[in-house]
Amino acid sequence: MQDIESYPSLLEKGYDETTIHKKLGNANYHSANYDVATFWYEKLLENDEVAVSPDYLYRYALALKSIKRYDESNLWMEKFKKIKNNDTRANLFTNNPDYLKEIQIPKEQYIIENLSDINSPESDFAPSYLAGNLVFTTSRDLDLQKYSKLPYLNLYQSEISEEGKTGKLSLLSEILNSKANESSTSFSKDGETVYFTRNNFSKKSFKRDKNGISRLKIYRAFKNGDSWGEPEDLPFNDTNYSVAHPSLSSDGTKLYFASDMPGGKGASDIYVVTVLSDGTFGEPVNMGALINTEGKETFPFISSSNILYFASNGHPGLGGLDIFKIDLNKENKPTNLGSPINSSEDDFSLVMDASDEIGYFASNRKGGKGSDDIYGLKRSDSDCFTFIEGNAYDKDSEKPLAETIVEALDYDGQKLAETVTASDGSYTIRIPCQEKQYQLSGKKEGYEVGTLFMLTTSDKKQIKDTRLELEQSTKVVDVGSDLVKVLKLTPIYFDLNSSYINKSAYPELNKVVDYMSKRPDIKIAVGSHTDSREGDQYNVWLSRRRAMRTVQYITSKGIDPSRISGKGYGETQLLNRCANGVRCSESEHQLNRRSEFIVIEK
Repeated sequence: MQDIESYPSLLEKGYDETTIHKKLGNANYHSANYDVATFWYEKLLENDEVAVSPDYLYRYALALKSIKRYDESNLWMEKFKKIKNNDTRANLFTNNPDYLKEIQIPKEQYIIENLSDINSPESDFAPSYLAGNLVFTTSRDLDLQKYSKLPYLNLYQSEISEEGKTGKLSLLSEILNSKANESSTSFSKDGETVYFTRNNFSKKSFKRDKNGISRLKIYRAFKNGDSWGEPEDLPFNDTNYSVAHPSLSSDGTKLYFASDMPGGKGASDIYVVTVLSDGTFGEPVNMGALINTEGKETFPFISSSNILYFASNGHPGLGGLDIFKIDLNKENKPTNLGSPINSSEDDFSLVMDASDEIGYFASNRKGGKGSDDIYGLKRSDSDCFTFIEGNAYDKDSEKPLAETIVEALDYDGQKLAETVTASDGSYTIRIPCQEKQYQLSGKKEGYEVGTLFMLTTSDKKQIKDTRLELEQSTKVVDVGSDLVKVLKLTPIYFDLNSSYINKSAYPELNKVVDYMSKRPDIKIAVGSHTDSREGDQYNVWLSRRRAMRTVQYITSKGIDPSRISGKGYGETQLLNRCANGVRCSESEHQLNRRSEFIVIEK
């Protein structure tokens, strides 16, 4: 991943606005910074007088989807379809208008888990199996990479227990790891042969094409005792295009890979090549239009049952790269694996065990440990499912919350499913029936996580009208907070020498009542204050009366008296210079005649 230039630096180089918007949009899009990419694509496309390639419309639609702006994404896909009505991606979108529902509620249910014991703050991805170990790619060796400011990728391995848990970490091989990037391994069934991806690299230097890019190649190495022999690059590699992400069939006769070689359909396609008995290769064959689109198809994995898994941003998905599968024994179309395996971010490099029940994949979704994390997955053995329908709301305004991530977690905190709310805040999520208490959680930028604990579902096929309430982060209070500031209340002032609440203050006090009603765990202390005029003792008495009146009003609206108390401070806590004997204006004195609502317990 290369550095992304800044707007000012591109401007200094003399690029016009349109070119800058294209460059920054594309750079962020290809670096999976989809939220930033939408900003620059929006700048580009808001000018109707600028002619752009239709692919910008598609990338903008995909970027919008990756930040869960699904309705807007669909509108831009419609525009893309009108311009490129023969594009495979446009037709797949048109032929399946309900694709989101199918993906969010897939036919097959999986449970996923972040492998936090092997993931690092850097990028970890491309898992594969080797004799009871999990081999994967990582950029964690920052302290070893003195020769570049960018992290290089190396191959690591981790032990896997019978329960599928990962353990001790170690470098895979000093011979296979080099100054270049190594990734995406695939091993023969006997563990004696490895195929892996590396930059075009030989004699300790990078080989580059005419544009200065070191393309990716697939290399092969054979086991030599306890170590690996010197890697050799395959005959269909080339300096001018990339060949990457190998996956060897279980019988060792076919090698699947991704490439942008000439003659392909899109940005990268899936190919297969025959491995002959003498170790040589046939001619690579494109897997065809059923699998490949004008977008990117990459990271293939062929299972022992001849099911091809791959990542794509051309087939309809949740955003970024999604993982698909197709049974090569049958005439069918690829199936999106759906939530929770796929998310709105990039999900890729899946591998499965011989049973096609347990596997691993990588994702850069939010909540991980690094930029890319490896996740374990297993198919749920439940044939009992519950559909949960509901809505997400702003806790204070009751406004429906669109584009809210809704997750279902089991009793042990493992994710069961994930979906996203529609424009009206509604959602439907399917989970395996639960024998123990489980929970739903809602996540949205600018809000605290909203959690709803649910009882068992073993006897329920459908649950309706679930309500997730999310609180704006700015309204989350700590002990000692003043609700006047939290709720942005108009200060509740009292007339001179009066303890009666003016009717104009009722709307503000009602906001406090509403806040406390929705947060039954907090307790409030009302503090009432006067200005410095009149005697000190009188002011203490007056402020106590004001505090009492305020408490009475709030409790009259249904708030339990045990949750609110009041105290009068007289003129002991003035906000300005207006102490006894100081000449001040009426407005200055009024600032001191106030009530505060301090959180004392939560």
